[in-house]
Amino acid sequence: MPVIWSLLAGVIFGAGLMISDMVNPARVLAFLDVAGSWDATLMFVMAGGLAVTIVGYGLVLRRAAPLACERFDLPTKRRIDLPLVGGSALFGIGWGLAGICPGPAFTALPTLEPKVLLFVGAMLIGMIFANLWRSGPAKQEQPPVKTSPELA
Repeated sequence: MPVIWSLLAGVIFGAGLMISDMVNPARVLAFLDVAGSWDATLMFVMAGGLAVTIVGYGLVLRRAAPLACERFDLPTKRRIDLPLVGGSALFGIGWGLAGICPGPAFTALPTLEPKVLLFVGAMLIGMIFANLWRSGPAKQEQPPVKTSPELA
């Protein structure tokens, strides 16, 4: 059941990207071009997503448990560290250089556009290397994720 819910959420997210034209790299690059012909559309899409998320989290976290799982899987790490900042910077640089974000890249895969295929391939390779680096033998085992008592 969780896979079906995840697929449904992904389809809704992809539809939102298509409707808002955020799968168009030119629109994303125009947002990043603050010194040129700036397009604020992406800012409004992100603000809309943030508003829905804030309301959604407020409603969902009032429940004792999620509908499709045993417990909530919420991040417990609150510290801002080098991997977080470095990963964010790498994400932003890649987005700015390619003009493609991972979500729209996946929705654009059926176009078989070489730029999209290259981006998704590079992103998947990067994800594999990141997982290998994090789970390398020199890394210490991470403690299990604990949920707060009110969410259990």
